[in-house]
Amino acid sequence: MTLTNALTVGLSAAVWLISPAAVAAEVAQRAPDNLVVTASRDYQPTLNVAGNIARAGSDDLTVLAANHAYELGVQLPGVWINRNSGQEQLTAIRSPVLTGAGSCGAFLILEDGIPTRPAGFCNVNQLFEVPIELAAAVEVIRGPSNAYYGSNGLHGTVNTLLPEPGSDRLTAVTIEGGSNAFARGKFRWDSGGDRNAVSAGLMLDHDGGYRDESGYEQIKAFVKSSHEKSGGNLGVTLTVSALDQETAGFITGFEAYKDEAVRFTNPNPEAFRDASSQRLAVSWEPHSQAASANDNWQPTYRAYIRNSEMEFLQHFLPGQPLEENGQTSGGLMLSAWRGVADTGRLTVGLDGEISRGFLKETQALPADGSAFIQETRPVGKHYDYSVVSYQGAGFVNLNWPLTDRWELVAGARIEYLRYSYDNKMLSGNTRDDGTACGFGGCQYNRPADRNDAFLNLAPNLGVLYRFSDRTVAFANLTRGFRAPQATELYRLQSSQSVADIDSVTADSVELGLRHQGERMNIESVIYHMRKRNFIFRDASDFNVSNGKTSHTGIEINADWQLSDVLYLAVTGSYANQEYRFSRDADLGETIVKGNQIDTAPKALASARLGWANDLGRAELEWAYTDRYFLDAANTADYGGHRLLNLRFIMQTGENWTVGLRLNNLTDAKYADRADLLAVNTPPEYRYFPGHQREFYASISWRN
Repeated sequence: MTLTNALTVGLSAAVWLISPAAVAAEVAQRAPDNLVVTASRDYQPTLNVAGNIARAGSDDLTVLAANHAYELGVQLPGVWINRNSGQEQLTAIRSPVLTGAGSCGAFLILEDGIPTRPAGFCNVNQLFEVPIELAAAVEVIRGPSNAYYGSNGLHGTVNTLLPEPGSDRLTAVTIEGGSNAFARGKFRWDSGGDRNAVSAGLMLDHDGGYRDESGYEQIKAFVKSSHEKSGGNLGVTLTVSALDQETAGFITGFEAYKDEAVRFTNPNPEAFRDASSQRLAVSWEPHSQAASANDNWQPTYRAYIRNSEMEFLQHFLPGQPLEENGQTSGGLMLSAWRGVADTGRLTVGLDGEISRGFLKETQALPADGSAFIQETRPVGKHYDYSVVSYQGAGFVNLNWPLTDRWELVAGARIEYLRYSYDNKMLSGNTRDDGTACGFGGCQYNRPADRNDAFLNLAPNLGVLYRFSDRTVAFANLTRGFRAPQATELYRLQSSQSVADIDSVTADSVELGLRHQGERMNIESVIYHMRKRNFIFRDASDFNVSNGKTSHTGIEINADWQLSDVLYLAVTGSYANQEYRFSRDADLGETIVKGNQIDTAPKALASARLGWANDLGRAELEWAYTDRYFLDAANTADYGGHRLLNLRFIMQTGENWTVGLRLNNLTDAKYADRADLLAVNTPPEYRYFPGHQREFYASISWRN
């Protein structure tokens, strides 16, 4: 799809969706605007946002009762969260599923507006650290983030919003059980009150796994308090998580996910992943003493400390080395705003953090395979290093009313990131005792101590036009960036001693229409994005940053209240994602300019037909994943799939509620993820098989 065609289709769809005939069907008086927070670090009506945003609210999350972030992604346009083994996931937002070098850190994961990890120490699975299951809402911005956010907001931003203390005095307990020995307990408590309030949540999960030796146990919890002082409001939030998982690897063979003798097996019963995280955040918002917003600056101060640790067996590598990593970090986020031109707003801010991370890789046993594999992947320690990073950023954003209908939005962010790398082993391409590997050297290489720094400037420019108090249009030009991650700079292979790589940038243009009414809410967006300096591993096993890709698409998110009790929610996206360069890459891949990017379905869609009244809520969900290529050369593909899910929650008494979920109603045989290992002869098809039909029942008590 060309950009011109995409613009034509998008505008046509958007105009149809808000046609006079559709609007005439609505009740004349509009409901209050939904409020969102991610786009500006502060609550604002959705109709004031000059850009795309999708939100799953408390009611949506309650009936969804997701076991995995994948289930949430189905309901958001342009979002595809691949479910791997257990709680593992790979995220795609206006992007393909990214793997290998360059994949980690393409998405900014926030919790109440604060990044959950330091900029250079990402984890492709980091959504399992976030208590989505206990959240009040989840907001997603597709495409590059604006001036308020920095590195890693390249393809998208996911912000989990925890319940506000004092919003609803309650004590609630939920017990749930289901297929594959699944058991979950959730506890929620809120003190209520206006001046001093506390909210807390706890979740305990056990899953026996639908494949052999693939279960997990996890815990997530938070405590959030708000204290009204004479000079302002003090907020404190503590969040913790822990995951103990037995991991299942790929099954292999063409369409192995359809084979009853294979689909539930686990070729890697020895694999595991153990992870934990802790985050503490403090905020202070002074009371304004000004007569009006234009008379004085309104500041907000945030401080945070974070820690995360993980160890897992790299079952996908010869020799299955054990990786241990962790990060400890702290930072400040300072911002202030004031009114300008009656209804305008000027915001300025400074962000800074310091982090220390470490990584160790140790192989306990000789590698299976040929003499070459055994010699180049020896027993012993492969990597042992630490990295201290320093990050500083400043930003400015202006919302300026040009007329009663037109508003200009302009901003810019400048960000500096510096790494200080300390190798705790012998430098070079040797075993840990300094002896050389045969066959030309070891598979890995340890750089000598060094410092690296990256400076990025990201502007954004947009306009908002108000057709009426129900309908707005917006246009945006945005640049996002992603500084190289520590592992890409210092976890090198073969003969590469220095990774001379640059920050990845993505330049995006988007046009959108948003309509919000009593019975109908719609957002339709078209976009085109070009990404430069894409980091990947070439045929020499070097980390390089000269890749280019393009991404063009249309997204629609619509909710209709068909009657007093019936509703219909539809999300859909169509995207054309192409390589804009040619190169031989690692694992036998051949990238050809103009080819479709692998693991990038052109179409993703879902529809939910629901019934809701005072007694409860029920909905039938249809989810569609389009065909996609498995390799960069576009020689093999996965045919896609369609799934049906059924959910309901019913009030059975003044304090009691029961719930039922049936996933994959038709027991379709599908793949959660499909891949092709081109380096093998012949190429090897690999899959994470999809879940079979599953049943879950819950009972909840709340006072």
